Amino acid sequence: MQIYKVGGAVRDRLLGKPVTDIDWVVVGATTEEMLAKGFRPVGSDFPVFLHPKSGEEYALARTERKSGRGYGGFTFHASPEVTLEEDLIRRDLTINAMAEDDQQNLTDPYHGQRDLEARLLRHVSPAFAEDPLRVLRVARFAARYAALGFTVASETLELMRQLSDSGELEALTAERSWKEISRALMEDQPQVFIEVLRACGALKVLMPEVNALFGVPQPEAHHPEIDTGVHTLSVLEQAALHKQPLTVRWACLLHDLGKGLTPEEEWPRHIAHEHKGLKLIKAVNERFKAPRDCQELALLVGQYHTHGHRALELKPSTLLELLQSFDVYRRPQRFEEFIAACEMDARGRKGLEQRSYPQADYLRGAASAARGIAVQPLLEKGFKGPELGEAIKRERLKALKAYKEAASA
Repeated sequence: MQIYKVGGAVRDRLLGKPVTDIDWVVVGATTEEMLAKGFRPVGSDFPVFLHPKSGEEYALARTERKSGRGYGGFTFHASPEVTLEEDLIRRDLTINAMAEDDQQNLTDPYHGQRDLEARLLRHVSPAFAEDPLRVLRVARFAARYAALGFTVASETLELMRQLSDSGELEALTAERSWKEISRALMEDQPQVFIEVLRACGALKVLMPEVNALFGVPQPEAHHPEIDTGVHTLSVLEQAALHKQPLTVRWACLLHDLGKGLTPEEEWPRHIAHEHKGLKLIKAVNERFKAPRDCQELALLVGQYHTHGHRALELKPSTLLELLQSFDVYRRPQRFEEFIAACEMDARGRKGLEQRSYPQADYLRGAASAARGIAVQPLLEKGFKGPELGEAIKRERLKALKAYKEAASA
């Protein structure tokens, strides 16, 4: 029995990056031997065990063979005869197909270290094209390591194109796709993830609504970058620079989908794109079964982001409707995330990344003014039921009028 550290832990150590998760592969062992040593089996697909003390995952060396469509369409073979090299060749990228023994001696049969130095994301073998999920994984690694100068090898991008054209991407489950998408959006340069998907044709398969934004012009006065797709990538980049949570990043990606529906004869204006985009945002949300908080914020940002930009001009009654739509009284955090998404949208414009966004503090102040209305005095006046609701609304409107006057003074 020989045990090796494999994959990301080896890659990140060689890159000088912190190692968080460690994967181990066991060569020359049987399931019975692992159980006898106190390892606990997990999963039913292939032999993976938890270490009796550390709880880390140890997998028996295995080979795999394509047997059906999609990510799950494989049969695995694990036995003591499977070599380390045979186990490593089934991995996606050369930089993930290296192993170390307990003395840090490197096993690198597919030249992963050379590709690390060349800053290349390159597939290990033609079997790469058997797993459609790898298209998303490579794009995610590109986003993660873009700051270090990594790019996708041209021959790997070509395989990704073939996968995108093959129909295999459509066999991916929503859960597996979302796992990769959500992780990619939380990388330091999530816009690179979208760029790579677009470059290999996967974006038009997975998110045609986002793909449709590229080449759609916007008024240069508001959008010096002009192209709606380029703007979307810039908004996503700003969201990452400002360490926004996943909910905000997802909303930033989808906020302008309605502009992809504007007839060419109306370009570069996009009248009512906020409302038109809602059905598209809903479709993307459902396709990937995005978590509820991501779905809700994306729809609200899509519908109201121009309200956010025009906050200082809004009538008190419109401002009140906006606050009601977000339920700022019970869900203040969601409104904060809306403000953040609006600010990222404003900053995601060529040459305007550093400009101030006074709308943010103005909206926070408005929410605070509306929340400041006490219910108890109205109850003491005898209001109840629907009448109480109307009375609260009147008082909040009065507070917002006073707030707007004070802010304008």
